[in-house]
Amino acid sequence: MDLSIFLTLLISGLAMGMIYFMAASGLTLVFGLMDILNFGHGLFMALGAYVALAVLTASAGSPDLAGPGLFIWAGLAAMAAGALGGIVFERLLLRPVYGLHLSQILVTVGGLIVGEELIKMIWGSVQQPLLLPAWLQGSVLLGPVVVEIFRLLVVGVGLVVFIALSIILNRTKLGLVIRAGVEDREMIRALGYPIRRVFILVFAAGSSLAALGGMLWGLYQQMVVPQIGAQLNVLVFIVIIIGGLGSTRGALVGALALGLVSNFVGYFSPTLAAFANVALMFAVLMWRPDG
Repeated sequence: MDLSIFLTLLISGLAMGMIYFMAASGLTLVFGLMDILNFGHGLFMALGAYVALAVLTASAGSPDLAGPGLFIWAGLAAMAAGALGGIVFERLLLRPVYGLHLSQILVTVGGLIVGEELIKMIWGSVQQPLLLPAWLQGSVLLGPVVVEIFRLLVVGVGLVVFIALSIILNRTKLGLVIRAGVEDREMIRALGYPIRRVFILVFAAGSSLAALGGMLWGLYQQMVVPQIGAQLNVLVFIVIIIGGLGSTRGALVGALALGLVSNFVGYFSPTLAAFANVALMFAVLMWRPDG
């Protein structure tokens, strides 16, 4: 394989992996810190993609005409919508089934289906284009490799998210309260910390990250459909199974591995790309069941 092709596939795979990571980091936060199996996570990805599309279209007429400032606002709006949706989802559906994993699966899958139907009512059921803004459509030359600006942006955003999560969870008082609350909620509550509010904050943060990942995935695919979250949901669960449930670092490693494997296998044999994802998960589970 030519060096330039190898490096192009490498950077493209890293960008794809970073999108997976941003979507999966929210789910691994919710499961690892709250012990909640949220199969409705894809709903927030779809919500983020559609809210970003609505903001870009309403403000610029078309997503490809949006400038950097509007693009940032669209991302913030998507994250805000994801956080708000997460709070409503947690309060109405998940709060009654804390600690009941089977019930959580049934309730969250039902919530995903209902959410998709609501999205169809608001935005329609047909595929809609989510074109890259003009300033993200170009490429830059890095040595012998031509790299799309959008892919570099995705890698940068993913690194910022990973660093921020690592600092918050491992080096702040809030992170200490969250991790301690997972081990012994009653003790943390006895010490005067509002652990319920903290957990709602965690769920909202996880949902907002899913919405950001959904927006970037929609831009990566250049289109959105109501089922975009359910489609990405499968890949997200593969990522957290590979990386280990509850591990932010593991989610990053799993997401990058999945993105690279999909890209390289897809280059040599596009028909095997989807199978490669499952094969990678199977290999990791056989080697290290805990991820």
